[in-house]
Amino acid sequence: MKRPLQVTLLVLSGLGLLHASLFTDLSLRFVKEGMRPMLVASGVLLLVLGVAEAWSSQKPVSDDDADGHGHDQDDGHGHDHSTVPRIAWLLFLPALSLLFYAPPALGAYTAAREAPKAVAEQRYFDPLPATSPIPLTLTQFTSRVQQDHKRDIGGRSVRMTGFVTPDKGADGWYLTRIIFTCCAADAQSVKVRIHGAAALPANTWVTVTGTWHPGGTLGTSSAPAALDARTVKKVAKPVNAYTDALPLF
Repeated sequence: MKRPLQVTLLVLSGLGLLHASLFTDLSLRFVKEGMRPMLVASGVLLLVLGVAEAWSSQKPVSDDDADGHGHDQDDGHGHDHSTVPRIAWLLFLPALSLLFYAPPALGAYTAAREAPKAVAEQRYFDPLPATSPIPLTLTQFTSRVQQDHKRDIGGRSVRMTGFVTPDKGADGWYLTRIIFTCCAADAQSVKVRIHGAAALPANTWVTVTGTWHPGGTLGTSSAPAALDARTVKKVAKPVNAYTDALPLF
């Protein structure tokens, strides 16, 4: 690839990374919050390399290049190095996409097509606070329902936040969170089925208040992670949406 194109690609890639990680929150669609500093550093490094490449290309032409012995033209073996391979132009697409068209965030479409994330085994649970409703994450609620042998969650009013995932052809819908372990490639979803309230449009962020929907045996794996909704309130999407965080209010 010719030097001007190399410089352009390095600069565009650097600007794209900085746009996604430093000037906007787009990077949180793809990686965890803790990886932003590395993306910023990568963007700065690419910009520095692009500037260095541009500066070096301004150096005076060497005697070898001047007398026709450079390496940008035909090297005598039938290979013309002065043209850019067509496949190289595809390298510009990722860089341009970061600047002008970021892929959509993961949401209900992804969550509806995968099984809920299995919660980690837990043997001991702290007593639930006296406050009502109790703010919980979806993972905490699921763990309490399926593993707390004291069954403290039964009959208690809880409050959770997530986005709507429709369940066509079935009773209810899912309150959902998508969780990144590292990045979008390893994303998993945690879901709680909601009963007693009409589903809002897919990907709508809501806070739901209600009580456990009875089924199976509470405190065992037969108990469903489900809620009888008392209230459903629309809320703003959190900046860092790929964690299983406590309710927004």
